[in-house]
Amino acid sequence: MDRPRLARPRRLGLTGGIGSGKSTVAAWLRERGAHLVDTDAISRQLTQAGGAGIAPIREAFGDAALTSDGALNREVMRELVFRDPQLKARLEAILHPLIGAEATRLAAQARPDQMLVFDVPLLVESRVWRARVDQVLVVDCPPERQVDRVMRRSGLTRQAVQSIIAQQVSRSQRLAAADIVVANDTDTLADLHATLEALWAWWHPAA
Repeated sequence: MDRPRLARPRRLGLTGGIGSGKSTVAAWLRERGAHLVDTDAISRQLTQAGGAGIAPIREAFGDAALTSDGALNREVMRELVFRDPQLKARLEAILHPLIGAEATRLAAQARPDQMLVFDVPLLVESRVWRARVDQVLVVDCPPERQVDRVMRRSGLTRQAVQSIIAQQVSRSQRLAAADIVVANDTDTLADLHATLEALWAWWHPAA
């Protein structure tokens, strides 16, 4: 963990590449009392059958972008946006405003004394999200460890995982945007939890 340059933030942006352990950190912060707004969860809700994003997605991409039960077909859409940046921009133009609006609604439910944690996979890529948070916490690990973790949990091939990582911002770009870096380069949760405990103690010094 890098030493925080600022005091405890009111609005913390949490991000990290796929397989970095970002979701584990998010869950830990929530258990400690932070108010978590998970934009990935919001996106999944919007794109499930009957979700608010389905009608505009069908209009923009056709029924082929949906599964038989009317949810977003993520495998098909992943292939489409990987091949065509314009299609990726079109999908983002549909979903990002909806995600932002729901994130704002959920954030308003936080108590005044709670830290707000915005879990945003694409935070570094988004000027809008960077402006909404006081600090950015990046969960970091070497790319090869990312690949191994994602392969184990998803069953995807090494090439498929590497393709997903290649579509995200680079590790160096993510680290350059960080106010705090939490290293998660081992598979021992005890090490990660110890780092988070130290960070939490820094934010909440003993009276």
